[in-house]
Amino acid sequence: MESELTNADICRVCRSEGGPERPLFHPCICTGSIKWIHQECLVQWMRYSRKEYCELCGHKFSFTPIYSPDMPGTLPVKDLASGLLSSMATAIKYWFHYSLVTIAWLGIVPLTACRIYRALFASTVDAILTLPFEIISSENIAADIFQGCFVVSCTLFAFAGLVWLREQILHGGGPEWLQRDDVAPVVENAPALRIPEDLNENEDDNGGAPADEGEVVPENQDQPEQEGNVGEDNNWIPMEWDRAAEEITWERLLGLDGSLMFLEHVFWVISLNTIFIIIFAYAPYHMGVLTLNLFNLQEYASESHFEGLLTTLIGYNTVGLCFLVLYRFSGWLNLFRAKRKLELFLWEQSFRTAPGTSIFLHWLIGMVYVYYFASFILLLREIVRPGVLWFLRNFNDPDFSPIQEMIHMPILEHIKKLIISAVIFGSAVLLMLWLPIRFIKLILPTFLPYTVSLSNETQVNELSLELLLLQVILPALLEQSHTRVWLKAFVRWWCKIIAWILDLQSYLLGDQSDNERDGDQNGERQENVPVNDGVNLGAVHQALFMMEPPTGYQPYQRPKLFLVRLFSLLVMVCFSLVCFSVVALTVPVWLGRRVMALWLVGAPPPGPQISATEAKTEVKVHELYTAACGLYLCWLAARAVTLVLSWLPQGRAAMMDRLKHWCMLGLKTIVASILLLGVVPLLFGLLLELVVIIPLRVPIQQTPILFIWQDWALGVLYTKIACAVTMMGPDWFLRAAIERAYREGIRDMNLTFIFKELSLPVVTSFGIILAVPYVLAYSIVPMFITSLHFRNLIARRIYPFFLLVASISVIVTFQIRQFRKLYEHIKNDKYLVGQRLVNYDHRKPKSQTPTS
Repeated sequence: MESELTNADICRVCRSEGGPERPLFHPCICTGSIKWIHQECLVQWMRYSRKEYCELCGHKFSFTPIYSPDMPGTLPVKDLASGLLSSMATAIKYWFHYSLVTIAWLGIVPLTACRIYRALFASTVDAILTLPFEIISSENIAADIFQGCFVVSCTLFAFAGLVWLREQILHGGGPEWLQRDDVAPVVENAPALRIPEDLNENEDDNGGAPADEGEVVPENQDQPEQEGNVGEDNNWIPMEWDRAAEEITWERLLGLDGSLMFLEHVFWVISLNTIFIIIFAYAPYHMGVLTLNLFNLQEYASESHFEGLLTTLIGYNTVGLCFLVLYRFSGWLNLFRAKRKLELFLWEQSFRTAPGTSIFLHWLIGMVYVYYFASFILLLREIVRPGVLWFLRNFNDPDFSPIQEMIHMPILEHIKKLIISAVIFGSAVLLMLWLPIRFIKLILPTFLPYTVSLSNETQVNELSLELLLLQVILPALLEQSHTRVWLKAFVRWWCKIIAWILDLQSYLLGDQSDNERDGDQNGERQENVPVNDGVNLGAVHQALFMMEPPTGYQPYQRPKLFLVRLFSLLVMVCFSLVCFSVVALTVPVWLGRRVMALWLVGAPPPGPQISATEAKTEVKVHELYTAACGLYLCWLAARAVTLVLSWLPQGRAAMMDRLKHWCMLGLKTIVASILLLGVVPLLFGLLLELVVIIPLRVPIQQTPILFIWQDWALGVLYTKIACAVTMMGPDWFLRAAIERAYREGIRDMNLTFIFKELSLPVVTSFGIILAVPYVLAYSIVPMFITSLHFRNLIARRIYPFFLLVASISVIVTFQIRQFRKLYEHIKNDKYLVGQRLVNYDHRKPKSQTPTS
């Protein structure tokens, strides 16, 4: 009996045996006791898990349809027509609904926002009265919609910022003046509330300890009423609660679920947008106008390129000052219980040409400068003694919260920190830019100025070098560099040398024993950090980031003449910054100019203009590209030196083996680069040049000229876009090949795989696409056509013609597949009775014979 029970087949879901009415199936590759399953159990599991394949073996389940016995072999035309009309009606319904949604959110909302904004700022009664007619007007509707999208985006960002600020205040608390004043006062001489020890044990049962007689506890007087209210709130009906608190999703909010509830949401968005415009734009602007009129500053505001923005910012500052005065006044007279404060900064920049672009570029450069300055400060904290940089905030401090600090810190402290930051950053700019440039002009008068603007008519240099910089040089320099390690070692040695010269080892680096102990601990941490563990990658990054936890202060020994030594340290820091900046501003640019001179054969070295005759014959290159090329060469040289120095202790034989290995790896990289970064982008660029650019830009009477360098540079960009699209597309052989090439990288490169699976199919396809039309146009067509004009027309239009044929073929194939799906859908709706699960047969994988 036990053997029969053991050998019985059971369902792996419900653990019951099969029967005549509920047979067991084996629909996947799994074997053993988990092989069998009921069809009903599998369907229920698929509905719950939303998977169509086995989660253990990955095999996709298949079902065979069961149709009615009276189903004809071919569907009649009547059924096809009715199904087609039904599908068309459904498509038209959805098209109408989604068109209404698109018009509402991308047309009505931004259009009303723009014209309401314009009517409010017109400041006339006629504009307000004619606003309904202006909203439905079709004049300049496209431009108004585009401007309205910007207005709506600004209001949405303002609303999101206010909600986020409210969450920050609720989470971390607000400033003192924002706290509520209705808190019960604390009585100084009130008796302390004592809880007997025997009541502590019964505290959980009784709900708390009662107060002694005669003691006054004001804050607990309302406790019974609160508990009663809580009890009343808990008496809710689940069904009514679910109806009232119906979940609002993005589909329902935007109207993508098919309902018309989004029209109400559109109305509320328009209303809230109008309120936001009045509160955050209209009112501050007119406050700024009143302030400018009061102080007679209208002329200065009108001379700037940002009169409206400047006036609005002045209005915000006026409102903030008014709130600040009212707060101080209310603090003296106790007139208010709740106060609010608004802090904004006034920044005025006037540029005669392209003010918006200039401000954005200056802001971007400033942000990059601040980011790298903060990164250098973080690196410096890992070297010097904790407490040396006491005047700079430690961003690695876990207790540091900049948003909470901005909320709680008074305005005077903000102004003080702003001035200190301006002094620090301004001093760094003077030491790293202004003084080095003056020194370079004095020593090398012909080296400057840098070439930062080009007016070259050639089609090779500007675009091609820009794409070369963005696609090849900078990614390799940023992803494969060890600059942070080298910079940290350089700064550490500089600190040791300066500390030894000035006798500031204890102040600058701390005690030597502590440093050695910290170094040993860091070495142990680095050894204990898992390197190739993909599961704990986030923990590894966090451990590397917090390699040296922040400490607030470490004592040191004060030598004699300590202030003089500190002043000497500051002088050495300034001198070192100037020297390092001079080297950084000259050496990479000089190397880049020489390399560009060799690259552009026959041209003089790129550099500053000396005379008009030289300016006519000189091929100039943007200094950004020369500096990037020089930095890359410097990095290559430094990397080679570090590799050789790391190989020297291993002996001559090991060094030769490493050298051979890197030479072979370099040859593989060169071959793969020629195929993947040379041939493929060149063919891709040529194809798009012949198919798209030449037919659109070159007239039929002119002969097109192909610039191979420019086609290759554009092909690099097109190849990267094509790779990104391929990686986001379906699974096929090209995506698998690209994923494997990315996964293996340079060190584990399989050149045979790259040649056979990646480069050969792509190059063959591009070669056939380029060669077949060319052969047809210049070899076969002249056999039948004698007119030169007609031959030229065919040769110029044959590539777009093949593109049109390919597009039509794809569209026709897609429509045929869609019609087949529609045919199956109509047949299933009318004659489908059910489905039966298909068993998996190891001998015949395509067998669809189910067991009964």
